[in-house]
Amino acid sequence: MRTLCASTLIGEFFVIGFAGLVAMKLDDTSMTAVWTVCGIGMALSVLLCGMITRPGGVQLGWALQVALVLSGFVVPMMFILGLAFGGLWWASIHYGRKIDEAKARWAAQQEAEEATA
Repeated sequence: MRTLCASTLIGEFFVIGFAGLVAMKLDDTSMTAVWTVCGIGMALSVLLCGMITRPGGVQLGWALQVALVLSGFVVPMMFILGLAFGGLWWASIHYGRKIDEAKARWAAQQEAEEATA
């Protein structure tokens, strides 16, 4: 699960940065506000890569997904990208857990075969 979720978060890092570049060109937002918000989002996405397996890591990831969708009120394309990354986040968690379970079963099976040999 960690690998899939981290890949999604690194993709979000770049999307948040590019959205900051777009938002910087808007007349009604200050550059300081844009880069403060984007910097926090980018830092959170990188920090979450190491926190995925810790308690609350997945929930913080969901909070980042919600923030990504809500950023669509500033940059409208982020509604679409936020939903796309929300789907990727769900898939990373869902299929990542299945892969982890399959790896654990395989490791247990290998240990059992070595014990009988």
